[in-house]
Amino acid sequence: MSAAAAPRAHRGTIHLEQGLILQHSAAAAHQHILRISAPRTARAASPGSFVHLRCDAALPMRRPLSIMRAEPAAGWIEVLYKVVGAGTAALSRRRAGETLNLLGPIGHGFEPDPARPRLIAIGGGVGIPPMVFLAERLTTDHRTNWQPLILMGSEIPFPFRTRPSRILVPAAPAGAIACMPLLDEWGVPSRLASNADYPGCFHGHVTELARRVIAALSATECAEVALCACGPTPMLAATAALAREFALPCQVSLEEYMACAVGGCAGCAVEVRTAAGRAMKRVCVDGPVFEAQAVFPPAT
Repeated sequence: MSAAAAPRAHRGTIHLEQGLILQHSAAAAHQHILRISAPRTARAASPGSFVHLRCDAALPMRRPLSIMRAEPAAGWIEVLYKVVGAGTAALSRRRAGETLNLLGPIGHGFEPDPARPRLIAIGGGVGIPPMVFLAERLTTDHRTNWQPLILMGSEIPFPFRTRPSRILVPAAPAGAIACMPLLDEWGVPSRLASNADYPGCFHGHVTELARRVIAALSATECAEVALCACGPTPMLAATAALAREFALPCQVSLEEYMACAVGGCAGCAVEVRTAAGRAMKRVCVDGPVFEAQAVFPPAT
């Protein structure tokens, strides 16, 4: 077989499944958490990967949703989504016991560096799920003494009931004590940010909270820090700028509209800087995770 005809690396790793809805719960501000039995996807999923769901038989276009949790042994995955259009509105009406057709897992995920165990993961809005998934995987990876800190930002109510954290984060600003309870139960510190004056949350953008945390670290601690982020494009650009300010490695997960989500249509292509120059990369299979400076280089 010639090099030109060689199969793409992602082919054979994306599964088509009829997923059984196990749980479907509603949260504030039209947000929903969906647990689906999808054994093959659950076994192969990694933080940053996503599924392409058919929300309803009457709607031909699928919707890409980041995986928030995956339990390989039990064979289920969870996704968090917000109702924003006809597709997610139809999805919100689906009930436990029904089936959903899905493709997954799709995409190149986050790759934490063991040499930088102080991972600061920043999630904004519907960019929160990959950060939860990443935290969950790090708690089971005992090859490295991971010390993750999960920072989440939202201008609408968070999709979980917040409470004061039981885990001390010395570098966090005073008063920023609200957390995601599930992460606290896992022993992973988390802090929340919003401009909506929610109790216990840092008042401001989540990237400003991250900047305060990093600035409070010693030089030795900072040398062990890496950043990763998922959320709206302005938040990702701000995270990339923060990484440049403190000379930190940073990975970002991009959000783009997708048609096929398996690399065929190239409708989700973005410009990325590579060693060979500028190139167009598909967010679905070349990403969604990229090095931050490749996507958000400094202004010239």
